[in-house]
Amino acid sequence: MSLADRLTAEITAREGDLIELTQALVRVPTLNPPGRHYREICDLIATRLSRSGFTSEFIRAEGAPGDSDAWPRWNVVARREGARPGDCIHFNGHTDVVEVGHGWTVDPFGGLLKDGKVYGRGTCDMKGGLAAAIVAAEAFVALCPDFAGAIEVSATADEETGGYGGVAYLAERGWFDPVRVQHVIIPEPLNKDRVCLGHRGVWWAEIETKGRIAHGSMPFLGDSAIRHMGAVLEEMERHLFPLLASRETDMPVVPEGARQSTLNINSIHGGEPEQEPGFTGFPAPCVADRCRIVIDRRFLIEEGIDTVKSELRDMLEKIRADRPGFSYEIRELHEVLPSMADRDAPVVRSTAAAIERVFAKAPDFVCSPGTYDQKHIDRIGRLKNCIAYGPGILDLAHQPDEWIAVDDMADSARVMALVMEDLLAPEA
Repeated sequence: MSLADRLTAEITAREGDLIELTQALVRVPTLNPPGRHYREICDLIATRLSRSGFTSEFIRAEGAPGDSDAWPRWNVVARREGARPGDCIHFNGHTDVVEVGHGWTVDPFGGLLKDGKVYGRGTCDMKGGLAAAIVAAEAFVALCPDFAGAIEVSATADEETGGYGGVAYLAERGWFDPVRVQHVIIPEPLNKDRVCLGHRGVWWAEIETKGRIAHGSMPFLGDSAIRHMGAVLEEMERHLFPLLASRETDMPVVPEGARQSTLNINSIHGGEPEQEPGFTGFPAPCVADRCRIVIDRRFLIEEGIDTVKSELRDMLEKIRADRPGFSYEIRELHEVLPSMADRDAPVVRSTAAAIERVFAKAPDFVCSPGTYDQKHIDRIGRLKNCIAYGPGILDLAHQPDEWIAVDDMADSARVMALVMEDLLAPEA
């Protein structure tokens, strides 16, 4: 029996273990914000991998956004050296999950197994993928202990809030330097028969319009910042949104609508602050002197960040020229440039070949509509040979009753094991 066939059989034999590991990860409620139980889940993963000869380092992202003594940003990198020199393949998964929200019919941190699915917050995004990578690495090491190079598995913090306390922090300190790591797979949920090459760019900004407070019975003595913001929103509707919809990328972004440029208004705040729950009084009669919106601009690799920023400022300057009393400020929150691996990159070729072996069909090559931690590995770590590949359906992420199929995790583990065989197995 070939090594590939034995690896496939070994993953099948470990399916029960794969389920139990996924459940164990889900039962650690690593909610972000604020960043709960990061050290606990790192300890779980390090203890687990130590049984297969991995040694682990714990890295706290001191000084990173969100890090504090109350909510420390812990990360773990586990490494298993091979029998002789060779490349290092690194599997990276984030441990944080978003808020639970409403509408659940099962315990979001119970790890319920039902009808071939594991339910819970983070099962799909992305503890199921992390569990699949761990089991794949364990199976490969068990069957091929004399492999060349090294295998790393990292579990990192804060991907859901930008990754600055996780992968970005590690990348700044050389953990993804191409000299020490040559191949990276991030098991994000983008379907088990797809290779995700990269993602669109993002620019977040806050726009504030300014006015003058006055008594609500005499609004003519004030200047409403909310009305000024209404002019901003109207200009977006009439001109900016149609302009963005007219652009389309050559990147294979999914779903189809995300091949266009997009802009989302995340929030709007103006006038008197909302009162605490339980307040039974009435609002004060005042003209709003401030109004703020937060925008989430997703842009294409063909556009460029300078174009994204300048066209918004040009729009606001046009409004100022046409509207008496209009005054505004822009505060940039953060930006991420688009990232895309080359289809001929070694990890892309190897993963594509493994998918074809497991599913007897050529894979789809896609890009993600949103960013993930590839951005930091690419831009900070200077490592281009990085993809996302993992089990799960992206549409289920952040939803109530989030789940991942056991069959999908097992199939993805088989693919990842075959990638290790291709890149690290000793020559015959």
